[in-house]
Amino acid sequence: MSGPRQGSSQPQFMTSVGQNNNLSNGPGTPLIDSIDVDQIVIPEKNSWKNLFSYIGPGFLVSIAYIDPGNFETDLQAGAQYKYELLWIILIASCAALVIQSLAASLGVVTGKHLAEHCRAEYPKVTNFILWILAELAVVACDIPEVIGTAFALNMLFKIPIWCGVLITGLSTLMLLFLQQYGVRKLEFLIAFLVFLIATCFLVELGYSKPNSSEVVRGLFVPEIKGDGATGLAISLLGAMVMPHNLFLHSALVLSRKVPRSVHGIKEACRFYMIESAFALTVAFLINISIISVSGAVCSADNLNPEDRMNCNDLDLNKASFLLKNVLGNWSSKVFSIALLASGQSSTITGTYAGQYVMQGFLDLRMTPWLRNLLTRSLAIVPSLIVSLIGGSSAAGKLIIIASMILSFELPFALVPLLKFTSSKTKMGPHTNSRFISVLTWAIGSFIMVINIYFLITSFVRLLLHSGLSTVSQVFSGIFGFLGMLIYIAAILYLVFRKNRKCTLPLLECDAKLGDAGHTEGEGSLGHLPREDISSMQLPHQRPASDLD
Repeated sequence: MSGPRQGSSQPQFMTSVGQNNNLSNGPGTPLIDSIDVDQIVIPEKNSWKNLFSYIGPGFLVSIAYIDPGNFETDLQAGAQYKYELLWIILIASCAALVIQSLAASLGVVTGKHLAEHCRAEYPKVTNFILWILAELAVVACDIPEVIGTAFALNMLFKIPIWCGVLITGLSTLMLLFLQQYGVRKLEFLIAFLVFLIATCFLVELGYSKPNSSEVVRGLFVPEIKGDGATGLAISLLGAMVMPHNLFLHSALVLSRKVPRSVHGIKEACRFYMIESAFALTVAFLINISIISVSGAVCSADNLNPEDRMNCNDLDLNKASFLLKNVLGNWSSKVFSIALLASGQSSTITGTYAGQYVMQGFLDLRMTPWLRNLLTRSLAIVPSLIVSLIGGSSAAGKLIIIASMILSFELPFALVPLLKFTSSKTKMGPHTNSRFISVLTWAIGSFIMVINIYFLITSFVRLLLHSGLSTVSQVFSGIFGFLGMLIYIAAILYLVFRKNRKCTLPLLECDAKLGDAGHTEGEGSLGHLPREDISSMQLPHQRPASDLD
């Protein structure tokens, strides 16, 4: 199953048991048995040209930072609060860079991705619960992609929203078609789509001409004012730092055969951080552009009353109509193309995140088209119901709810990541520095505190204005606060539970290879092949001379 020739005959469900058992029993070996697959080979020599071999995973991950969920929350943030919430985007982007770099380092250093570490470290019940939460995060991420693509089709071809929701199921076929061309070409396609989206919104930004001093103030002066600002801030956080991205990034880096020396690992971690910084900077500029465009347009003096009313309840569909009236007819089409590119590219990354989550937690895999179909079906059902009953406005609200769910679920991926990357028994000399540990735990604590604060205040407000009888309010309050206590207790369990499994970094000097069926160099941990990456139809190996 390592090449296109066998793609048609591979089973729909696969487990990773049964090959090269002598390489899978030690504490420092991957949980997935090694097989011979083609990967992108990183040369041992020290050269800045190696950076080009690492470019790719960061752009795949960055798509999640500019998906339709981000578009929706950015537009509402700009329309309702102008530039006041830009600082959330700045903090979330900086936090995302640090967190994504940790996820990449975990995969590079240990040869295993985050979901695999969770399966090895936690008891079966805990592992199963974490898997369910991770799957819900993948579905919650797919909902904005479904609705966003439906909005784009509505803007471009006047297709009803509910029909567009059904049509998005066909993206499975597009994903299956793209698979045969290999991960490298897929990465280039994603990078092209990212720059297409950036170009679209930078052009919009040039025409809307936001006040630069107000934009700078919004970036560097934190403030949350007005009803609903906290909820929207949480949505922005959830749309920027997604839990499934941590699983995805830690797995995508395994598509490179990194030299298993101390220097090779350090170089890989450094280059992945540089690549992630570049990709996330592009995503940051796109998000800033969207909020600035929305804020500038909705605060303009020449808006008529109807458009001003639309700004008070702005969604992706209305945003196009509003921009068309203010900025010209071509602007609506540009926005639609950017939205369509965002939705379709996010589908690809969401599918692979779901693949790695299922394989890592359960040691079970589906063929990508079946995995995509399952996730997309679970996302289509609520999207279709909401769009039929409530129309585009309700569908837009569903995107905000999905983004908030992602924020609430983030601690269940972030805490294990911070625990694992801070552990010397897992990362060895590559463990987090004290500064990085303090910084990342501060970021995680901030996200958890703001989530819990919003849950408590929103639930109390809901009870007080629900119109229920006193007895009903009491029982609802008991069950509601019991659920919050369970949520808090689950996070505290992950925080204070000590790591019990020792999985030291994979180094050439630590590996006991000696597989009788392999010649020297084959099966080496320096060319660590991974079964869970092979389904991406990896390209043939490139020798070091190709990089000269």
